[in-house]
Amino acid sequence: MKQIESMGILGLGVMGRNLAFNLVDKGFTVAAYDPWEEARSRFATAQVEEGFAGITLADNPAAFIAALPAPRTILMMVKAGEPVDAAIEQLLPLLYSGDTLIDGGNSHYPDTMRREAALREKGFYFIGLGVSGGEEGARHGPSLMAGGDPGAYGRVRGMLEAMAAPYDGKPCCALLGGNGAGHFVKMVHNGIEYGIMQLIAECYGLLRELGGLDHDEMARVFGSWNRGELASYLVEITADILNKQDEFSDAPLVEMILDSAGQKGTGRWTSETALALGIPLPTITESVFARALAAQKAERVAAAEVIPGPEQKQSCENVSQLVDEVRDALLGASVATYAQGLAVIEAASREHGWAVDLATVAAVWRAGCIIRSSLLDDIMQAYQGDAALNNLMCAKRFVDILSRTQHGWRNTVSRAVKHGVPVPALASALAYLDGYRSARLPANLIQAQRDYFGAHTYERTDRPGVFHTKWQE
Repeated sequence: MKQIESMGILGLGVMGRNLAFNLVDKGFTVAAYDPWEEARSRFATAQVEEGFAGITLADNPAAFIAALPAPRTILMMVKAGEPVDAAIEQLLPLLYSGDTLIDGGNSHYPDTMRREAALREKGFYFIGLGVSGGEEGARHGPSLMAGGDPGAYGRVRGMLEAMAAPYDGKPCCALLGGNGAGHFVKMVHNGIEYGIMQLIAECYGLLRELGGLDHDEMARVFGSWNRGELASYLVEITADILNKQDEFSDAPLVEMILDSAGQKGTGRWTSETALALGIPLPTITESVFARALAAQKAERVAAAEVIPGPEQKQSCENVSQLVDEVRDALLGASVATYAQGLAVIEAASREHGWAVDLATVAAVWRAGCIIRSSLLDDIMQAYQGDAALNNLMCAKRFVDILSRTQHGWRNTVSRAVKHGVPVPALASALAYLDGYRSARLPANLIQAQRDYFGAHTYERTDRPGVFHTKWQE
């Protein structure tokens, strides 16, 4: 199949601009367009500064399409939602059958499935492309998660793989399934990102509130963790953040930032989808709720004046023991969070017939993306070794990690609860582990209650069939 060697990029914000420069670096030709004149002006300035005079910068859609040889491939880097539909509507009259549109934004996967079906009927190809890595990743190599027609992907594969981050000489880029698979995997990636960010924030809070560590000490702790099993992009940047001083006050900059975290919706989408699929996703969902609670700053400040709690103080004299146990909690909870996210991907893959390979997902996440970590090598190998693995936590490597970390993890959660330090992500991940490893749960009582008030029936452990009891004589 003939490989495409030129690409149009619609949307010249930070991500679109850097992906354009990335492609030119790799020897491809690029035509660029943005309906916003200021964005085109900024791109032109950056183009000169970067020395990429060869990029064709169009000032209208017709000129943009005319600059691309047929069959055309256009990567849209526009805001998710209505802007994507508007961009498609603007481009379609100028395109020809066989042209390919790629949506590289954070679109909700049902929208991607809808667009792919509609465009296929009209003779166009549509690829939903999850792009992770932020500004730096876009410029030098992101993680790319594609979903769509294999034939269309085959035409652009060379460009995407060249643009993607490499890991051990292999590109962190793959076609993960049909229609919405790429954006679904990216959505779950972002959900895992929510979870691990919350876990790290809770560990930072414990080290500060109960360990009494100053910011230099905490930076050293996270730096040391980044040289071991917890090595990851998010742990690495946490050490950098804790080292940063505020230019106005000489205080640690992180302490000058309002404790009200924002969100763009991908974490919530992940939780909503898990609920619809019937897959437990407690840690990611608690992380979404934690951001919602953080946003209630004024209410929290008022509540702090009236609702009593336990005295918060250092919970142990042995701070090094606290640090080690918090480290174990973060490692164990991170494994549980990856396990939850991958279980959702597996369930959605079955639901939509995508045949997503979880080993490939882990491989694509090993470089370029925000949740890249040393654990992903082990995750990839776990699924390569057992494609029928029910849950990541059952793989031998992760059974070992969870066995080693449980004592410190339990002590950490107990200590936090005792001293009134909220750890919803650490605690929910531990509850998920304990629930999943329980051969018998108290749900039999729930089923009896349902039958009592609603005649919903139940199954028995000692004989087949469905039963109902008249609970009141």
